[in-house]
Amino acid sequence: MSFNKPETWKWKNLEVSWSLSKNSVEENNINILLVHGFGASKKHWRNNQNFLGNFFPCYAIDLIGFGESSQPSALLNYEPYKKNSVKYSFDLWSNQISKFCSEVIKSPVYLVGNSIGGVIALKAAESLNDNCKGVILIDCAQRTMDDKRLKRSDILMNLLRPLLKTFVRQKIISNALFSRAANPKIIEKIVKQAYPSGKNIDEELIEILYKPSQRKNSKEAFRGFINIFDDYLATDLFEKIDSPIQLIWGEKDPWESLSEAKEWKKTFRNIKRLDIIKGAGHCPHDEEPEKTNKLIYEFIQETK
Repeated sequence: MSFNKPETWKWKNLEVSWSLSKNSVEENNINILLVHGFGASKKHWRNNQNFLGNFFPCYAIDLIGFGESSQPSALLNYEPYKKNSVKYSFDLWSNQISKFCSEVIKSPVYLVGNSIGGVIALKAAESLNDNCKGVILIDCAQRTMDDKRLKRSDILMNLLRPLLKTFVRQKIISNALFSRAANPKIIEKIVKQAYPSGKNIDEELIEILYKPSQRKNSKEAFRGFINIFDDYLATDLFEKIDSPIQLIWGEKDPWESLSEAKEWKKTFRNIKRLDIIKGAGHCPHDEEPEKTNKLIYEFIQETK
């Protein structure tokens, strides 16, 4: 598959890689920005960007630390500031997205996020306010390991939690975990969990996930992310934005609970749709792109 030409946007002395598909002959004031999940990149939208670009200008972006964007060193809460380091967090990534929208796109946008990209999209939507026309969450991260979700009644986890945090703070440990994960065979095993139907698991997908992991500083974003224990939850953000929200969920997502997504739909007034894709897992946009693309297009047509 040929990918859209990458462009570079300078932000905070960092380089952000992005691409655009714009094939519609109609002039309109609506844009789409695709925000990938953990360990992925703009290329993970390989089966979506050009289709959506037939109707609206469709952008895809690499979050800081991933894909072809800058990969600064991770700065954890207890560490003294070091030059060219950042605290990897949902504030960092959501600020990146909202600034990209205001400085590059410069007109109203629908934000589409998969996994942690969903939480990032929600936080960015809060900043964008009226310039965000809608948010589409594809198997949004529920962040079950966040401190705020730890039940007081779970005595064992409350005891083990400080040990876990101390363990993953150690650079030698996080580097070892990353080196094991950044392996084509391990990536393939993880992908087979994420794509239970097996559709669209191919060499190109493995390469999309593996190649960025071989960059010099790729382990830093991994270290930063696995040390995020107290940050935004989707449920913190739903009521802070006025934009309509669509949930798209893989029926067989092994990591993000469909039953919890159903509770979200019942609880939050601005969640207008919950569309379940039968047989799909954590990344239905790539596993079942035709169905996902149709659902995204329908929602935009309903709410634009």
